[in-house]
Amino acid sequence: MTRIRLTTKRQATLPLQLCDELRVGPGDSLLVDARVIDGERVWLLTPADAVEAPWFARLRRYAKGKRHDLASVRRSVEKARRDGRV
Repeated sequence: MTRIRLTTKRQATLPLQLCDELRVGPGDSLLVDARVIDGERVWLLTPADAVEAPWFARLRRYAKGKRHDLASVRRSVEKARRDGRV
């Protein structure tokens, strides 16, 4: 069992092994859900992106800071074709 200590600001640092198992890293969000299993209250941690975000929401990081008008999208697709990426 791993012990996690809260700071005075109620922040906690998750051990690397737990982050690896959850497949989360800096900046990721976790959903915390209380459940009762076999009469005992337990807390369930789930990566928020895995639950809430549809597949296309994961593409936001690639679109950030880029123009989204139709002409820009067409130029981007054409460039990808010329570069052999499509």
